Amino acid sequence: MEVYWTAVTYRTVAVYCGLALLIVLAAFYVLHPDWYNSVYNSVTDRLSRTLGATPTGVVAPAENQARFVNLDGTVQVKKINSVNWANADYHTMLDKGDEIHAGADGAARITFVDGTTYTVKADTFVTVEENAVDNDRSTSVAVHITSGAVDLATGTWESPRSKAEVSFANARASLQENSRAAVQSDPTKDQNQITVSAGAAQMQVDGQQIEINKFERVSFGKNGPATKTSVLAPPELSQPVNLEPLIEADPKHATVHFAWATVPQAVSYTLRISTNAMFTRTVKEQPVAGVSADITGLEPGDYFWSVTATDAQKRDSAPSEPFKFTVVTQGKGEDMLLAVDATELHGNVVELIGRADPGAALLVNGESVADMQPDGHFRYFTQPLSRGSHEIVVVGQNRRGGSNVKRVTIVIP
Repeated sequence: MEVYWTAVTYRTVAVYCGLALLIVLAAFYVLHPDWYNSVYNSVTDRLSRTLGATPTGVVAPAENQARFVNLDGTVQVKKINSVNWANADYHTMLDKGDEIHAGADGAARITFVDGTTYTVKADTFVTVEENAVDNDRSTSVAVHITSGAVDLATGTWESPRSKAEVSFANARASLQENSRAAVQSDPTKDQNQITVSAGAAQMQVDGQQIEINKFERVSFGKNGPATKTSVLAPPELSQPVNLEPLIEADPKHATVHFAWATVPQAVSYTLRISTNAMFTRTVKEQPVAGVSADITGLEPGDYFWSVTATDAQKRDSAPSEPFKFTVVTQGKGEDMLLAVDATELHGNVVELIGRADPGAALLVNGESVADMQPDGHFRYFTQPLSRGSHEIVVVGQNRRGGSNVKRVTIVIP
């Protein structure tokens, strides 16, 4: 008599059991979806609490971490679970409790989950106080300023329950959406102030509740009450317009004309031109009596410019919202091929599809186009744009020195 059998490994048994379980769960999901969801949420919540993972209904930590979007000079970070300071980079993610220090030559811009940005200026210590997202998509972000200066700007929020705050000394200010403010805190001189240049804010200090509106400043120290004063409005910039390309045959000897609107009560202005948006690399700073100035000596490249107004009492306004322009060398060769064949909206991001001379260099709103094919076809995705109408400027230069500019108007619904 001969006996035959088939050897079955434990792995095979586990696979078949797993498949059977999946079939049963799929059947229950089709027949009783509500019961399935209830059981699934209960089990995952219990596992989350047991293992320390993120519970169901709460945004995962990677989704609500803050990050650096601009860095210049020396900027260091001390994580909440570390005793050492490390140099910050664009891969550094910030969590609640992390500390940031911008050195004497440093500056950093941090963006939070709700789009609020905090610009940390030189010689400033700040701590991330809050960065959370609730189930209804309402957000809560906050930083604490130990010493130094921070500019902050809020965007449009998904939920009216969202809030963006900044604390300094013994005060806490909460900004409304679409607001901008500048905060300074100097513990050694016992001088603290917040200036609102757009929107509004509510501040609590020593039991006082203070409403701060556009172009108002609140100053206070340890001794004495907080005082609120009006400040000059920043100038409105007009020329060169934001993201304008300036094509010149000899840029270094060309004259660039700057102009802005008059500010009532202002007796003088200060024009600043920098190679970065945080104005830590200023190439020109010039006092101006009128509302325009002609500047020469700018090399080809990207620039940011801003103007501050000053009244008869030597009080300065907040800097205007900076405009960006690009100086491009006009070649002696013939004009280059540059065409934008199509545009596509991906939410609030615009995709440009076009073609240019092979090997040409392209800038879209001052940013280099990396996805250039050997035959000259290109695709480019813009940064997220706000609702409304936008002009996208494409500047190109080929190997023969020829150049071309295309302007595309886009409306974000």
